[in-house]
Amino acid sequence: MIYSFSTSEKIRLDEFLRRELPSKLNEPQNSSNSKIRRLIVAGAVFVNSRQVRRPAFELRGHSNVSVDFDEEKFLYEKQPDDIKFKLTEKDVLYEDEYLICVNKPSLFPTEETIVGGEKRDNLHDAVVRYLWAKNPSLRNPPYVGIMHRLDRETSGVILFTKQRTVNKQVQEMFAGHDFKKVYKALVTENKTGLCEKLFKSEKLLTIEKFMNRISPKSQAAKWGTVPENRGGMYSKTVFALKEKRKVNGKSAFLLEADLFTGRTHQIRVHLSEAGLPIVGDELYGGIPEKRIMLHAEKLEFNHPVSGDKLMIIAQKYF
Repeated sequence: MIYSFSTSEKIRLDEFLRRELPSKLNEPQNSSNSKIRRLIVAGAVFVNSRQVRRPAFELRGHSNVSVDFDEEKFLYEKQPDDIKFKLTEKDVLYEDEYLICVNKPSLFPTEETIVGGEKRDNLHDAVVRYLWAKNPSLRNPPYVGIMHRLDRETSGVILFTKQRTVNKQVQEMFAGHDFKKVYKALVTENKTGLCEKLFKSEKLLTIEKFMNRISPKSQAAKWGTVPENRGGMYSKTVFALKEKRKVNGKSAFLLEADLFTGRTHQIRVHLSEAGLPIVGDELYGGIPEKRIMLHAEKLEFNHPVSGDKLMIIAQKYF
């Protein structure tokens, strides 16, 4: 639906719409400042027939303002079901003056994102709070560097740096695949019988693909196999079958995944396309569950300063 307004005031665009738009809506109380700003940034607002994406744009002289949007989607605001989490000593798997490795819980973002104009709590901030509480005399928040990420739904080992001096070395180790990353995944089968064959033969399953994003930017991010000459990035995972389980009466299998590369959604895509979707991973065909059953169990690497071999393990998963 298109809503039209006219004004000769000198006023910011977001302020004008915050005042005028609610009177046109069925639920005016839900038209928050943050929603108005997102509406403008999304390109749904036109001034004198020209699209304007700056909330601070100043209306001058006579201005015709039109807003083209879906009111139902505008009023609806999905709330993330993030857990509340306070990092404590029991969650710290390794710490020295340069690094800190923690056991990330499922359903908790790794880094800052904004939903509904509000900043969501996240693991990076939780680590900052933890370190600051240990050193309350610090005038400023302690430095915590993000070197890699886990999906919000994924639990397990994640590493942060405590000093900028080691960032380059750690980044180069990730880029050079000098980190050994081992995950656990709970999967079901889609008519393949593949896990049963693996269980009987005790063989490993190696999957190599070229991957990239396959969903439109406006939709939930989804990756899949694409040709190398169309932007595909090489990915490789080796899977081993560990045990059989039951999930809601359905046969399930616990797999161990050894990552040789670290592409976005790599394990989820490899298993889904093999007919072995992860339990809880509905985006890739998994059966519903309270979380995605994927856990980063182990991280092995050489310390960037001492060179010592480190093996960081988060045993608790699901």
